[in-house]
Amino acid sequence: MKKELNLFRIGKYIGWRQDRFTDPWMKLGGCGAVTACDSCIHFAREFGMTKLYPYDCRNLTEEDYVAFSKIMKPFLSPRISGIDTLEIYIDGLYDYLHSVGDNSIKMTALYSDSEYNMLRDAVVTRIDSDIPVPVLLLKHKNPAFSNFEWHWFWLGGYTEYAGALMVKAVTYGTYHWLDFREMMYSGYSKKGGLVLYDL
Repeated sequence: MKKELNLFRIGKYIGWRQDRFTDPWMKLGGCGAVTACDSCIHFAREFGMTKLYPYDCRNLTEEDYVAFSKIMKPFLSPRISGIDTLEIYIDGLYDYLHSVGDNSIKMTALYSDSEYNMLRDAVVTRIDSDIPVPVLLLKHKNPAFSNFEWHWFWLGGYTEYAGALMVKAVTYGTYHWLDFREMMYSGYSKKGGLVLYDL
């Protein structure tokens, strides 16, 4: 069992590489806005929802992406505490969608302390439908996830390996295969989780 989304490139990078921003706030804390921008580009390219991306979704450039991020920034502004709940992301992206006149995407928060099969089914169902899954990961006791702490990214695929669900995490201009169960169960009481898009 394996499914991967049709990932897009901006130059040599898969999705956007956050450290290429010149805006210091976006470079430091723009991961929520990047996840939203990447999601909108995916929907424009794969579902024809061209209102979501105001430039040419078939000819992606760094210049256009940076311009797009400036449009998205007021809706998902970097802040001292970070975009540290699923609801902040959902509210901000809803405001952006309404601003461009597209109300076709619904969003649901599913926190990581939910029952595992519910989390797993939510990811598999959406990726099977070619829909990306944004993830918020806060603190994590496993050092293997240190580069993903206090960070937004999105899932663009899954596969099963040795009985474990492995997910394709897209961030920092590339992707990484991560153990989904380990990723979700951080060992801390303050939880991240998934934003579930439905069309």
